[in-house]
Amino acid sequence: MKRTASLHPRDMSKRQLAGFVLILAALTAFSAMSIDMYLPAFPQMAKDLGEPLSTVQLSVSAFLFGSAAGQLFYGPLADRYGRRVPLLAGLALYVVSCLGCAAVHSGAELLFWRVLMALGGGAGMVISRAVVRDLYDTAEAARMFSLLMLIMGVAPILAPIAGGQLLLLTGWRGIFWFLAFFGVVSLAGAAVGLPESLPAERRQRRSLAGMVKVYGHLLKNRHYLRYAVAIGCVAGMNFSYISGAPFIFIELHGISPQQFGLLFGVNACGLIGASQVNRRLLRRFSPQQIASAAFLVSAAAALLLTAAGATGVGGFPAQAVLIFICLCMTGLLYPNLTALAMAPFDKAAGSASALLGTIQYTLGASAGALVGGFHDGSALPMTAVMAVCGVLGLTAVLGAGSAPEVVCTSAA
Repeated sequence: MKRTASLHPRDMSKRQLAGFVLILAALTAFSAMSIDMYLPAFPQMAKDLGEPLSTVQLSVSAFLFGSAAGQLFYGPLADRYGRRVPLLAGLALYVVSCLGCAAVHSGAELLFWRVLMALGGGAGMVISRAVVRDLYDTAEAARMFSLLMLIMGVAPILAPIAGGQLLLLTGWRGIFWFLAFFGVVSLAGAAVGLPESLPAERRQRRSLAGMVKVYGHLLKNRHYLRYAVAIGCVAGMNFSYISGAPFIFIELHGISPQQFGLLFGVNACGLIGASQVNRRLLRRFSPQQIASAAFLVSAAAALLLTAAGATGVGGFPAQAVLIFICLCMTGLLYPNLTALAMAPFDKAAGSASALLGTIQYTLGASAGALVGGFHDGSALPMTAVMAVCGVLGLTAVLGAGSAPEVVCTSAA
């Protein structure tokens, strides 16, 4: 594949386009791979490291906070130097950090390397969104994000299943060795097969003060901020589930780590299916209409889930079904909200993507930390946080109104 800024997906062969989409999907999947794969290992990791389970749970929030901070740097770098150089540097840091996680002997070491792992993996999350914004308009971007969710959706299905099997074969350290291998493959794929999508004439030569000013402009954009908060609430629901599910499924309901991986995969299948339904819905409805309806369903399911968790009505089957509904709605929410948030920005797409990711992961990490902080031996902390996120996200989307149709050429 030619490494040229002028290469657009419409100019690629089918084989080149397939490779391009696969690389973007892998970059988008870094978060899911880095979190979902080691979830079945939480109890064993706590035992081997001599730490309480809450410390291992905190490593999820550490990763999310690291992602939130790291993405702020990658956005301006990607707008200044193009997409490829910051991406390759971040992926190299990710590989080294995975190896560090595999060698830890304490909870403090685990948290340290997880933060560095997030700082490296954040490059893929930021730059994949920026590349899509570089090359597609709002409706096309929403369809592309849905397509990426189809491919990257394999990660939440296979990651916990593979993690459960690696746990049997190699112990939990083998999970991080595998993640390092995934990082190496992604690094090689990006180096060879990902063209530069930001031409030199569109790059921004800003000082540090100028970068901060761009973020200030983004935060003043009403549409952007509301959709960014809504995405953060979706992340809050997802990461509340991720933080609480190992305890609820494995400890509270007696499910084995391997069965947990299968249930996790079923929920991921729901997300994938919804993301592909979204591609068809976009032929008849706007991204904003779909997002509003999906958040309404998600918030209602989360409130019912809280009631089920508090009263015990319906037991585990009721909780499992309501969780499934919440996660299905994620397949409708992420692609549409991301496209809506990024729509007004052209030259500042990297910074817009970075701040979007920072808000998303900050709110997601905060929700996950609340689940761990209020752990009381029941499902209530997880379900209550999910419900709060659902209601707040619905409020943000309904207050955003219609996204501007004209694509701006600056961050202002």
